[in-house]
Amino acid sequence: EREDKEKDVFVHVSAVRDAGMNGLDEGQALTFDVEDGPKGPSAVNLKTA
Repeated sequence: EREDKEKDVFVHVSAVRDAGMNGLDEGQALTFDVEDGPKGPSAVNLKTA
């Protein structure tokens, strides 16, 4: 759930891998930038919070 209460953001597996992560855990806190993608808002530049 986003702290800013905005809609969900799509996270592509390549963004996870680019951040050096193997996957995401439910409820894991992240920081990220949002870009407009073909499926709507997309998370990029992921970092663990």
